[in-house]
Amino acid sequence: MDITALRDYFLGLQDRITSAVSALDGKAFVADEWHKPEDSKLKGYGRTCTLDGGNILEKGGVGFSHVRGDQMPPSASHHRPEMAGRSFEALGMSLVFHPNNPKAPTTHMNVRCFIAQAADKEPVWWFGGGFDLTPYYGVDEDCKHFHQTAKDALDPFGEELYPRFKKWCDEYFYLKHRDEPRGIGGVFFDDFNELGFEQSFAMTRAVGDAFINAYLPILKRRYQDPFTPEEKSFQEYRRGRYVEYNLIFDRGTIFGLHSGGRTESILMSMPPVVQWWYNWQPKPGTPEAKLYDYYLKPRDWLA
Repeated sequence: MDITALRDYFLGLQDRITSAVSALDGKAFVADEWHKPEDSKLKGYGRTCTLDGGNILEKGGVGFSHVRGDQMPPSASHHRPEMAGRSFEALGMSLVFHPNNPKAPTTHMNVRCFIAQAADKEPVWWFGGGFDLTPYYGVDEDCKHFHQTAKDALDPFGEELYPRFKKWCDEYFYLKHRDEPRGIGGVFFDDFNELGFEQSFAMTRAVGDAFINAYLPILKRRYQDPFTPEEKSFQEYRRGRYVEYNLIFDRGTIFGLHSGGRTESILMSMPPVVQWWYNWQPKPGTPEAKLYDYYLKPRDWLA
């Protein structure tokens, strides 16, 4: 396995995505390159690119990190007991975009590789990632486009992968305490090594490369749609679900915080303004009710 090739791909993908989004938004990302202190339990470096108060994005973050540790944290090894005690190395790129316009959906994407090693044992490695969409006011055209782009990226590696990863995404991005999905899904995979290293890496690249075409056409269609103050408030209320999910369930967030990762980079996914309303319910027949009754239901968008 070529660590340099992994690093170059993730950094290059970060560059391509920030360039494409900046060209649309009209405001540039600010890059923050960082290194973990020598006395920290996690070693490594990264580059966090952020865009705050843009013309289209209220907040956007695209992060790259390459970190190493002497021992797997319990949050990672509890579901893989054979990893306990191993040193590890993790590289990846992740992003979250929170548009200003509530008619434009929030999106998340992540691609990563994890390698665990121990003396006199073969290294254990896997890839993970995917992308998902979180609308506030759903549009069928957007949902179908997002899922079709994901399917097109995965089909060359096996036509069974899209339905499998789509189901995985629906089940992973699910708020158990609310009994509701975070959004309309997409694709998600983790602990993936079944195609061998080179093909698994190629599949991960295909997912990463597909993101721009999956999301930017939707953002271009929606960022100028008219909206009311009430619709903006509903967006901020629904953003609360994003915060709840990331802090309670997201494996990447939990691993990063438990392993001594860089807190500012880990929490860059948090939306800038959020509201929580006590025991709020949408009025029947409204667009807000349709989000719950129609869009936040797992469905085959390509049927």
